Amino acid sequence: MGTLLGKVALVTGGSRGIGAAIVRRLAREGADVAFTYVSPTSAEKAKELVAEVAAEGRRAVAVEADSAVADAVTAAVDRTAAELGRLDVLVNNAGVFPYGPVGDVTADELDRVLAIHAKAPVVAAQAALRHLPDGGRIITIGTNFSDRAVLPNIVLYTMSKSAVTGLTRALARELGPRGITVNAVNPGPTATDMNPVDGEGADEVRAGTALGRFLQPDDVAATVAHLAGPGGDLITGTVLTVDAGVNA
Repeated sequence: MGTLLGKVALVTGGSRGIGAAIVRRLAREGADVAFTYVSPTSAEKAKELVAEVAAEGRRAVAVEADSAVADAVTAAVDRTAAELGRLDVLVNNAGVFPYGPVGDVTADELDRVLAIHAKAPVVAAQAALRHLPDGGRIITIGTNFSDRAVLPNIVLYTMSKSAVTGLTRALARELGPRGITVNAVNPGPTATDMNPVDGEGADEVRAGTALGRFLQPDDVAATVAHLAGPGGDLITGTVLTVDAGVNA
């Protein structure tokens, strides 16, 4: 029996990679799941994921929403609660990976990355608080680079994702009286289409881990599911690093 039967979750940026793995895992645990995707080019993947969730016997809603647009984030939260009847778990997963020298970062790029990584989780949490019951869950996906920048050219990514730690700790303290837990998961190198295990530099990345391998998206999803379920009842204000030992 799933640990999330009767629950409803929203996963931002959920049509592929880590986000899609989280959607699938929460559905397997019994939750009905809404997820956002950013562009029409992702619509087919979103449609396929909805069908996968339905095959698990759960309901799914795919919402086209750009996490850089605050109104779109708020609308996605409200639509989740309206169409699925409630909201118990918010997973702030949407992200981008800007890579390059800090001197090349444009003002527009800086604004967009900060909007997605720092502003959107706050906006989503604000909207979610209108729907979350006492004992609800807020989980945000950060990065292991927030603790240790092991590569060059990741200033914008690391800086923007580091905001997740402050949000998690402060919001956990604020929402504790309602029993709402707030946590972050900081993944390390994860095998996705943007970070293939056979891509350029993959051997060096693998060698930098203590366990000698990439994570799979399901490894991150398992930690999210634990935090979302009964096992996470007394875990709050915490950042869990899942990185195969890169930061060891």
